[in-house]
Amino acid sequence: MRKIVLAAAMVGALASCTATEKGTAIGAGTGAVIGGAVSNSWGGAAVGAVAGGLAGALIGHSTERRGYCVYRDRYGRTYEARCR
Repeated sequence: MRKIVLAAAMVGALASCTATEKGTAIGAGTGAVIGGAVSNSWGGAAVGAVAGGLAGALIGHSTERRGYCVYRDRYGRTYEARCR
């Protein structure tokens, strides 16, 4: 019962977050679990949390602006514009 209440609280806390924040939280949590399981240490869990958080933030950010694509100009600078 305690685990169900804890899971419901976590889902409720994520309900008001943006897609980037949700992606970061989910990625960091998943990365920490996987990193800890693979390395069997706190250090591995910390590295996994950082890597998962970064990946989750990038994925979450990419879903916020639907219909926009990232382009690169001839000078190597990136910019966003409507997809062609």
